[in-house]
Parts: sequence; structure tokens; C-alpha cells
Amino acid sequence: MNAKSLLGTILTLVGLVGLVYGGIDFTKGGVSQASFVYVILGGIFFFAGIGLIRSTRV
Repeated sequence: MNAKSLLGTILTLVGLVGLVYGGIDFTKGGVSQASFVYVILGGIFFFAGIGLIRSTRV
């Protein structure tokens, strides 16, 4: 596994954790600015990781 694939996997997992945490925060009724930050950053990391994995696979 090369460095780009490893970084893509890490970014995808971090993004998934951010999306899940933001979703849990939304369902608890805590619609605050922090919830939006978790969801937005989670989405950015998730899709960046997926894009990096997709571009390194041959």
C-alpha cells in the first residue's frame, strides 16, 4: 500500500467519523454551529479521501 492510498484511507475514515458525530449531534437536538462544522469538515475529508483512493487505484 503506497502513501497516497494510506492517506486516502485515513482521510476517508476521519471524514466518516466527522459525519457520524455531526449526525449524532443533530439527532440529539443540538443544532448548533459546532454540528455544522463537524458535518462540513467530515464531508470535505470524506470526499477528499474517496477521490484520493479512486485516483491511486490502477
